[in-house]
Amino acid sequence: MHDIVIIGAGPGGLTAAIYALRANKTVLVLEKESFGGQITYSPKVENYPGFNEISGSELGEKLVEQALNLGAEIELDTVTGIKNVGSYKIVQCEHGEYQAKAVIIAAGSHHRQLGLAREDEFTGNGVSYCALCDGAFYKDRSIAVIGGGNTALQDAVLLADQCAKVTIIQNLAFCTGEKRLLELLKTKKNVEFIYNTVVEELEGEDQLSSIMLHDLESGRQSRFKVDGIFVAIGQQPENKPFESVCKLDEQGFIIADESTLTSTPGIFAAGDCRTKKVRQVVTAAGDGAVAAMNACRFVEG
Repeated sequence: MHDIVIIGAGPGGLTAAIYALRANKTVLVLEKESFGGQITYSPKVENYPGFNEISGSELGEKLVEQALNLGAEIELDTVTGIKNVGSYKIVQCEHGEYQAKAVIIAAGSHHRQLGLAREDEFTGNGVSYCALCDGAFYKDRSIAVIGGGNTALQDAVLLADQCAKVTIIQNLAFCTGEKRLLELLKTKKNVEFIYNTVVEELEGEDQLSSIMLHDLESGRQSRFKVDGIFVAIGQQPENKPFESVCKLDEQGFIIADESTLTSTPGIFAAGDCRTKKVRQVVTAAGDGAVAAMNACRFVEG
C-alpha cells in the first residue's frame, strides 16, 4: 500500500512526486513509455524558469533524478484501469496491481500528428507542435501552420510577429477558429492562406525543407518550400483507462479545475490530461504541486 500512486512521469507527475515525498508520503510513479514526458522530445527549452536554455531531455532527467533522490519508486508499466474501493484505490496495470490511498493522474496528452512518413524523424528538425515553445527558432524564416481552428490561428498570430512569412494550410474551404483571430491575421502582410489542401509528404535530408501539398478540389499536387511547419490539429488525451472513475469532457480530457479534483474523492488530475486552457511544462508542474498537496491532505484525512 502506497500513500500516493502517480500515473505519468512527465513534469506534472514528477513535480507531484517531489512535493509528496517532501511531505513524507510513500510514492510510486508509473510510466508506460519514457521518463520525463513529451518535453524530452524538444531539443531546446527556453521558457522554463531558472534555465536560460536547457534541452527537454536534460530537464526530464533532472526531474527524474530529483524524485529518485527523495525516495520515489518508479515502475515502467501501462495502466489499464483504476478501481475505487472506498478507503483505497487499486491501480490496474498490464503487469500487476498497486494499492494506494490516493491517486494522481498525470498521463498527459499528445499533439495529434499528421500521420505522415518521416514525421517523427523531422520532429524537432522542422516539424513542431508548439508555437509558444519553438516559434523563436524560426525568427525571420518562412513557416507553415497546419490547421484552421483556434489553436492554429493563435499560433499563426504569434508566429507572424517573428517569422518572415506564415502560410496557414487548411483542409476545409474556411477556417473554423474565431472570427476576430481570422480578421487580425488578414491584416498582417506576411500571412497568407491556402484552403482545401492537405499535406501529403514531408521532404528534406536531415532537416525539413519542403512539403508536398494536395489540392482537394483540383487534385493537383505541388511542392511548397518551407523552413518549418507547426502542426495545430488538436491534442489527444489518453484517458480511457480512467473513465470509470473520472468524468471526461467531449474531447476526452478529465474534468478537473485548478484544484485538480476529479469526480472521485482521492483521485486527482494534473497537467495536460485535464481540462485547461494553457498546456505548458510550467503549468503542468504547477498542477503537480497542487495535486500533491491536495492528495497529501486527503491521505492525512
